[in-house]
Amino acid sequence: MAKKRVLLLSEGFGAGHTQAAHALSSSLRQLSPSVQTKVLELGSFLNPKIAPLIISAYRKTITTRPRLVGYMYRHQKSFNRFTALALHRIFYTSTKNVVRALRPDIIVCTHFIPSAVISRLKRLGTDVPLCTVITDYDAHDTWISPEVDRYFVSTPEVKRKLLNRGVSQAKIQVTGIPIHPDFWTHPSKDEIRERFNLSDMPTVLVMGGGWGIMNDEVVNEYLTRWSKQVQIIFCLGNNDKAREEMEANPRFQHPNIRLLGFTREIDKLMEVSDLLVTKPGGMTCTEGLAKGIPMLFHQPLPGQEEENCQYFTAQGLGEPITSLEVIGKWMNMLLHQYDRIQEQRERNLKDIERFHPMQSAKSIIDMLENEKVYS
Repeated sequence: MAKKRVLLLSEGFGAGHTQAAHALSSSLRQLSPSVQTKVLELGSFLNPKIAPLIISAYRKTITTRPRLVGYMYRHQKSFNRFTALALHRIFYTSTKNVVRALRPDIIVCTHFIPSAVISRLKRLGTDVPLCTVITDYDAHDTWISPEVDRYFVSTPEVKRKLLNRGVSQAKIQVTGIPIHPDFWTHPSKDEIRERFNLSDMPTVLVMGGGWGIMNDEVVNEYLTRWSKQVQIIFCLGNNDKAREEMEANPRFQHPNIRLLGFTREIDKLMEVSDLLVTKPGGMTCTEGLAKGIPMLFHQPLPGQEEENCQYFTAQGLGEPITSLEVIGKWMNMLLHQYDRIQEQRERNLKDIERFHPMQSAKSIIDMLENEKVYS
């Protein structure tokens, strides 16, 4: 029996979209040995010289001109049709050839750009089911196309936003955002501490995403005030410059402070941490949700990160850092009300039981097995 092929398309604008694609790929292969998956960052695959320049420019924009990012987010409806057409004709003219060569039975997009491109190819005659995974806790217009056969969304609130934009209810499934299955497991904390040479003490994990863009000297140095009593792990992603600067700073040269670069073992570090300080990206928030860890949100970018922050704050799963006093409150809680932190974590874990980590993967396999598209 021939294996069914699932092509997962993402883009490199931030690490989260591609992480979602790999997580879904892993879940699909765990559920069915008859499924073959391939993950591509479409722009980088088709244009390995040009795409990194565009992604680098985007990265520079979000760090130096976040208001521009917010403006683009708020006005995406007016850009949507033109952008899809331009990308199809200029940047992704070879996409149709890729689809022909790989012959997927289903295409899954975890970023709105390849979703728009595949949607346009479908309008022009490409006959392949298209699933779109919305990787935030909001849904802007660029995600939406009549050619999408199934949407996987994070919450009932996002489902309502799609319904309000005219998407058929039959096309929408509330699955949660797909994250790697390892985040849903709870291995031995003692073994993790031994592996990373960590102490058994109150622990804070500070993350800036795969790009390591949470490089706030005021917040980071303020956290070090508690380094004698609290273990602090800084995950700086691919931001080698920030890590080297912190390594040279005496404030971060303490046995209870760990400075890490890019790692694929965030699930284990979250497992042994009691508080997460992070940019509110959709993937990181979902990973924290799966671990039940309380979260503090640092300077959300205008647009989807603001929406993510608002959602998790409203659900009582996190709090924005509106002042250094917010950090002080939580650090003192770690030291003097540790049981309260643990009780909140247990409540958080019970709250996510309604989301099965394999929901979106199961839906894709159902579509493959039934050989039809639900619409």
